[in-house]
Amino acid sequence: MTDAPARLRVAPSPTGDPHVGTAYMSLFNLAYARLTGGQFVLRIEDTDRARYVASSEQQIYDTLHWLGLDWDEGPDIGGPYAPYRQSERLDTYRPFVDELIASGHAYYCWCTPERLANLRAEQQAAKTAVTGYDRLCLGKTREQRAALPGFSETPVVRMLIPEDAPLAFTDLIRGEVNAPRPDDQVILKADGFPTYHLAVVVDDHLMGITHVVRGEEWISSTPKHLLLYRWLGWETPAFAHMPLLRNTDKSKISKRKNPAARLTWFVEQGYLPDALRNFLQLLAYPPVHEGEDVASFDEFVAAFDWAKVNTTGPIFDLAKLNSLNGHYLRALAPDDLADRIVEYAVAQGQWTDPSAADVELLRRAVPLVQERLVLLSEAVPKLAYLFTPDAELTIDADALAKAGPDAAQVVEAATSALAGLGKWDTESIQAALREALVDGLGLKPKFAFGPVRLAITGSNVSPPLFESMELLGRDSSLARLARLREVL
Repeated sequence: MTDAPARLRVAPSPTGDPHVGTAYMSLFNLAYARLTGGQFVLRIEDTDRARYVASSEQQIYDTLHWLGLDWDEGPDIGGPYAPYRQSERLDTYRPFVDELIASGHAYYCWCTPERLANLRAEQQAAKTAVTGYDRLCLGKTREQRAALPGFSETPVVRMLIPEDAPLAFTDLIRGEVNAPRPDDQVILKADGFPTYHLAVVVDDHLMGITHVVRGEEWISSTPKHLLLYRWLGWETPAFAHMPLLRNTDKSKISKRKNPAARLTWFVEQGYLPDALRNFLQLLAYPPVHEGEDVASFDEFVAAFDWAKVNTTGPIFDLAKLNSLNGHYLRALAPDDLADRIVEYAVAQGQWTDPSAADVELLRRAVPLVQERLVLLSEAVPKLAYLFTPDAELTIDADALAKAGPDAAQVVEAATSALAGLGKWDTESIQAALREALVDGLGLKPKFAFGPVRLAITGSNVSPPLFESMELLGRDSSLARLARLREVL
């Protein structure tokens, strides 16, 4: 244990498919909580009702559980600081708003959205050095403000940012940080919901959060939060601002431009949770074992140190993730991999209601493709020829055109060699075909077995041929050879 038990949280907003950044932040929060013997809290920040998506909250639970990033307290399991959903805590925030107004640290603002939009446009056109709200409402009563243009019946509440606002703070990752001076931030919206800035401070304090770990885009908001802690007489937590995830062109990864920004995308594509979690560990952090990318979450926790976090925005390199996923797929026992392939294929609609015989055939076929799999989604397509009726197997036109002038002769010789074969297994099939085609016809193996592969799988690229023929059985193998002979 390097510190007293720490309390950390992740607080996603249910505004659509969960962002991969939620998992990225959860991983680092959870690692430090586990290292210190503390707690990891999941809080749902659903005060943005305009962007709220009802199904999103369950997706957050499902994807984080899928990754093994489990929390100690949250809306779904409760805890000593419940409720953990901000929309159920509205009565909690209002007394603190009133306290800030009474102490002169906040004030009512009746400006309409149209007036504020015009103000921003004017400031941009004039290229003024100081932008933000112009404090038209400060010090005015409702009646005084109503006499002026751009008046709204329902006010918001704004912070009154002082001239000596603290702009510097110590960050666990970055050391001493200087942030820009904020304007008079809205802390209570016209609909009675708090903004992020008030709610996050109140909730973090009341829930005993000791370390606030979030993306670097929140650095500019930290002075507002420090003021709120000071005004309300509360101890400030430690801050750690993680570098933002980047696309290969260094732009910020977003759900609008990159499907990999959606956490559910990784489930849909057929990644293993262990591989994605391992990949997230490598973002902004050195490998646990020098020169070796693979490490368990427990190993990551044991070696965790905020000083090791790299402040340069990590590139979300799918090639590295694919490499890791392939490693984890190869490390599975074949039966375990088969179970995961079936579960994935059924859940994603790749395979509709497979029979017990189909599942058993897949289980036997998995070793043929395990070494070459990158994603679970590839398995069923790679093995589709095993589950296709002989008469419905599609022969690839390009492969057929490249079959060569000896293809018909090869198919006839292969059929003759296999028709009377006693034992139908991989070794016997290979020996019979080698004797008939390589020795008998004098062909190189590449040309000898190519037409047979085309007949059996419909392609010139496939899993191992002889093993496939054993799985298909004698009757199907001979029927497919006869069908290709007719085509040729």
